[in-house]
Amino acid sequence: MGKDDFVKEITNIEDDFTQWYTDIVRKAELADYTDTKGCIAIRPYGYSIWENIQNYTDKKFKEVGITNLYMPVLIPESMLQKEKDHVEGFAPEVAWVTIGGGEKLEERLCIRPTSETMMSTMYSKWVKSWRDLPILGNQWCSVLRWEKETRPFLRSREFLWQEGHTVHETQEEAEERTKMMLDIYADVIENLLAIPVLKGRKTPKEQFAGAVYTYTVETLMHDGRALQAGTSHYFGQNFTKPFEIKFQNREGKEEYAYQTSWGISTRLIGAVIMAHGDNRGLKLPPKVAPIQVVIVPIAQHKDGVLENVRKIYDKLNKNFRIKLDDRDNCSTGFKFNDWEMRGVPVRIEIGPRDLENNQAVLVRRDTNEKEIIEISKLEERLTSLLEEIQKNMFNECLKRKEEKTTVAYSIDEFIKNLEKNQGYIKTMWCGDVACENKIKELTGAHSRCIPFEQEHLSDTCAICGKKANTMVVWGRQY
Repeated sequence: MGKDDFVKEITNIEDDFTQWYTDIVRKAELADYTDTKGCIAIRPYGYSIWENIQNYTDKKFKEVGITNLYMPVLIPESMLQKEKDHVEGFAPEVAWVTIGGGEKLEERLCIRPTSETMMSTMYSKWVKSWRDLPILGNQWCSVLRWEKETRPFLRSREFLWQEGHTVHETQEEAEERTKMMLDIYADVIENLLAIPVLKGRKTPKEQFAGAVYTYTVETLMHDGRALQAGTSHYFGQNFTKPFEIKFQNREGKEEYAYQTSWGISTRLIGAVIMAHGDNRGLKLPPKVAPIQVVIVPIAQHKDGVLENVRKIYDKLNKNFRIKLDDRDNCSTGFKFNDWEMRGVPVRIEIGPRDLENNQAVLVRRDTNEKEIIEISKLEERLTSLLEEIQKNMFNECLKRKEEKTTVAYSIDEFIKNLEKNQGYIKTMWCGDVACENKIKELTGAHSRCIPFEQEHLSDTCAICGKKANTMVVWGRQY
């Protein structure tokens, strides 16, 4: 099987982006469909990516005082009903358990779509005094939301995520935590996943149900569609009042606490696929790749080749996530294509002639460039090369983000920009939800966020022409 034949198994990224994405998910063995409609099985290679995201993120959490806990997956209906906006926001996506042990339950139990209500109920038991605060809790778990249209990693009915829930003595402390956690998400996405983010605040229409306001980190995919990569919510006292999370303050008076919530999920795996992948398949940033380096022996049947290559592997295995592909049932060309499709950042080729010359061939997945290096210098070069690849992949995404960001001063210009160069569109906005609805109706785009870094593009709203002093970034979304 030649290189061209192998690549033909993946739909061209420019012809059908949706099918290209599905091909990558299945052929790179990241996930597969199950007999449970709308739910996927995450395969070991895909789960390893999630583990790397989880490990990096969890370390960042612990550095700022977050501790992990765990809450039940089943939530009584009466508990869910306590916060009006919250229950209305999630009602269409909730799955209910009505029978247990063969008997009808006295009260329906919802399968966790998110844990604000359960967390708040428990926090109300644990908080009595200002000395009990802050509570900085997080759980790594799965949630269930009855999505009508699903796509692996991006939107499935059951998915993995983390959800942090904190309780604070003051509004200022809670708001500071809301921003702090968003900054951690930006670090994870930019420094681990090599994807630049757009940070800002969601409009009231797009914010989390029950939040006072929502901060977001937005990312832009290869096709110019946006992906909400992580959110951090300031709840104020919207949950602490109905759930009676109150405490005796430093003056001896009783008052309600302030709360936050924040989360990222396995949709970040989808972001990595769609932001970095190409027509040869998956392309993984070295920091998050389950396998950073693969060694493919050339003419491995010849005397001494495998023996010497294994010695090199053993030495490199101490400092890199590395794989030795010594399969004897497929060709060298197939191995090359296979590991390219799986997105491994660096391939090392070593054959009899290389061993004679004390050298190896390094091939970069991001650029397909080759270089010859002395075997004795492999470790040093791999260290710097992986750093170069990580940086280059980020810069490539940043370049795309800049090229796919335009400015519109009118509805007509908005529509023209979106059709010609789908991506982020900056406009001034009057703040009226009617303008958001009009954009969605005409173009299918949504407001992505009100960026923290504001620009004054004009004095009027691009949608209705009224006075405006807020810049919003728009885009079609996943």
